[in-house]
Amino acid sequence: MAYELCYWPGIQGRGEFVRLALEDAGARYTDVAREKGGMAKMMAMMKGEGEKRPPFAPPFLRSGKLTIAQIANILFYLGPRLGLAPKDENARLWLNALQLTVTDFVKEVHDTHHPIATGLYYEDQKAEAKQYARHFLTDRVPKYLGYFDGIIEKSGGPYVLGRRVSYTDLSLFQLVEGLRYAFPKAAKKFEKKVPRVIEVHDRVAERDRLKTYVASERRIPFNEDGIFRRYPELDA
Repeated sequence: MAYELCYWPGIQGRGEFVRLALEDAGARYTDVAREKGGMAKMMAMMKGEGEKRPPFAPPFLRSGKLTIAQIANILFYLGPRLGLAPKDENARLWLNALQLTVTDFVKEVHDTHHPIATGLYYEDQKAEAKQYARHFLTDRVPKYLGYFDGIIEKSGGPYVLGRRVSYTDLSLFQLVEGLRYAFPKAAKKFEKKVPRVIEVHDRVAERDRLKTYVASERRIPFNEDGIFRRYPELDA
């Protein structure tokens, strides 16, 4: 069965967390909005055309008759099917909690360049963004990454669940990649304090399918329309 991933075509954004899982597993999928007529199809679904339960916003996944929205929800569904989550219910719920924490972190990453309102341009809130980003890099990044570093230590490593890689490990790879792009100067400082997170990143980066994907044209480059944006004035 081929999955259909619906997300904006020009950015990695939140959809990339789902793409990484699909690519790592070698799953067949279509990136709908990047296909001819795909944007119209995606927008029609969001407007409720042919959908009793329309998604609020991308990303969402079509799997047979199912339409599944929200990153953590999608990965909770895909994880066991792609071999990226355990069968044990308690462990799967724990993994979902970790992924929801990633979601919280991603929201705060977004707010470094849009701290007041998503509908305003970055240029309309630069002063506030600079203040927000300073606190984010000083307080929030160490808190989040430090938490995950501790989780990996408690699991016995090298991954968040121990010896077996999961979709949350792929998400940690994406967080590190994104932070390195957006805040290259700050990343050199805080990465030294979270060696286990960086080891997860490095291990994931060497996985065969992921390595091929990241080097391919399917991987949309980071850019200043996505979640991770490089504005030198925000990089402490």
